[in-house]
Amino acid sequence: MSTPQIKTLGELKKSGYVSRSVKEELRENLITQLQKQEGGFEGIIGYEDTVIPDLQTAILSRHNILLLGLRGQAKTRIARLLINLLDEYVPYIEGSELYDDPLNPISWFGHNEVTAKGDLTPIAWLHRSDRYTEKLATPDVTVADLIGDVDPIKAATLKLTYSDERVLHFGLIPRAHRGIFVINELPDLQARIQVSLFNILQEKDIQIRGFKLRLPLDIQFVFTANPEDYTNRGSIVTPLKDRIESQILTHYPRSVEISRKITQQEASISPQQKVAIEADGLVKNLIEQIAFEARNSEYIDKKSGVSARLTISAYENLISNAERRMIINKEKSTFVHISDFLGVIPAITGKIELVYEGELEGPAKVANILVGKAIKTLLLQYFPDPEKAKKSKAKNPYIEVINWFGNGNSLALIDGLPLQEYKKLLNSITGLKDIVKQFHPKLTENQQLLLMEFILHGLAEFSQLNKGFLDNGFAFSDMFNSLFNLQPDEDDNEDDRY
Repeated sequence: MSTPQIKTLGELKKSGYVSRSVKEELRENLITQLQKQEGGFEGIIGYEDTVIPDLQTAILSRHNILLLGLRGQAKTRIARLLINLLDEYVPYIEGSELYDDPLNPISWFGHNEVTAKGDLTPIAWLHRSDRYTEKLATPDVTVADLIGDVDPIKAATLKLTYSDERVLHFGLIPRAHRGIFVINELPDLQARIQVSLFNILQEKDIQIRGFKLRLPLDIQFVFTANPEDYTNRGSIVTPLKDRIESQILTHYPRSVEISRKITQQEASISPQQKVAIEADGLVKNLIEQIAFEARNSEYIDKKSGVSARLTISAYENLISNAERRMIINKEKSTFVHISDFLGVIPAITGKIELVYEGELEGPAKVANILVGKAIKTLLLQYFPDPEKAKKSKAKNPYIEVINWFGNGNSLALIDGLPLQEYKKLLNSITGLKDIVKQFHPKLTENQQLLLMEFILHGLAEFSQLNKGFLDNGFAFSDMFNSLFNLQPDEDDNEDDRY
C-alpha cells in the first residue's frame, strides 16, 4: 500500500478520519484478525494454546504487558511482532518530533502549528515499522535517556528561559508517542529509573526536572524480564510491577517436535548445505533432546534456563561439521554422522550456566554427558532396551555385536573419515547391520549406516561397550577388557581439545 495522499489537516477532516489511541488501534485490529481467523504472530511456535491467548486477552483489555520468562523464550520476538497489529499508516503533523496526532496534538510545536495554520497545517504519514521503539535496560541507563532533560544549548540558541517547554530534549519514551515502546530485561534498570516510569504508566504524564508539564503520552508498553528469583542483578520494584496490568509467563517448548520446528525455522543453513548434506530425523531429534536433557541436568542451573538458541547453534555446527568433512574428503555430498556431534560441543558450552557440581566437571565434560544422555534416551525409541534385552530369556539382539568386541576387536571412528572407509568399518562389526535390518527394514544405505553408529554409541551409554574419547573421534572396545586397561587420568582426556 502506498502512502496516503492527504497533505493538510483540512483534507484529513474531510476524509472522515477518526483518531484512535494506540491501544484502541491494537485492540480493533486484533478483533478484525480474530474474526477473520487469521494467525498473527507468525514464526512463534509452541505458544498457540498458552502465551498467545494470554497476549490477545491483554491487548483486548488495553493493558501494558510484562513478558516474564527465562532466556531464549522468544519474548523480544513476540514484542516486535505487535507492530503487525498497528495501522499501516497514521497521519502526524509534519515536523513534529513527537509525531503529534493532527486532531489531538500534545506538544508545544503541535499546538502552535494547528493554531497558526488551521486547516492548512501540513500532514505527513508514519509507517507502522517506525512506531516501534526498543531499549535494552542496562545499569547505565539514565532518566534523561528514557524521559528527557533540559537542553541548555537549545535554551541559549533560541534565547529561551528554562521555564519554556521548548528547551526540553525529549527522551526515548516521549518520542515513542503513538507507538509501541519495549524495555528488555526490565530488572536490570536501576530502581530509581524504574520509579520514573510510575507517572507515565498511571497518570500518563511526564516529569522532567520539576517541569509542570502535562504530556498525555499515548504508548503501548511492553516489558520483558527473567524471573526475579534468577536475576541477581536487580528486580522489578513492586509499585512498578503493580502498574503493569498483565504479566504473561513464557516457557520452553513442551515437546521435541515443537522444539525441532523452531530449530529448523531459525537455523541459518544455506541452500548449498541443504542440498549436499543429509540430516536424518534422528540427528535432528538428538539435537533437541540435548536441550531437554540440559534443562533437567543436575549440573546446570535451572533458574538460568537453557535457551532455544542452544539447539539452533548446535544444529548449525552439526551441519557445518559434516560439510567440513565432505570438503576435506572431496565428496560431493554426505550425511550427518553421530560422530559429528563432537562439533556441537562448542555450541553447548557457551550457553549453559553450571552449578557447583557442573563447574567441578567442566563445561566440555558436561556437554559430552548431555549428548550421551540424549543418545541413551532416543535409543529406546528406535531399538529395544539393552539392559532388558540382556536379562531377557529371549535372544539378545545385541549379543553378536557385544561378542565381536569381547573377542578383542576395537573400532575407532575418526571425525574426518571418508564415506567408504566409514562404511567399511561399520560393516566389519558382526551382527550390527542385522540389528538395524531387524527393527528398521526399509531404510536407505545412509540411514542404515547412521543407525549402525547410533547403536554403538547407545550400547556405550548403557555400559555394554566402552567408549573412549579421542581428539577427533571415538574409540569403541569391550567393556570388560577396558576395566583392566585404564590409563591414569583417562577421564580427563575428553576435555583436552577444549
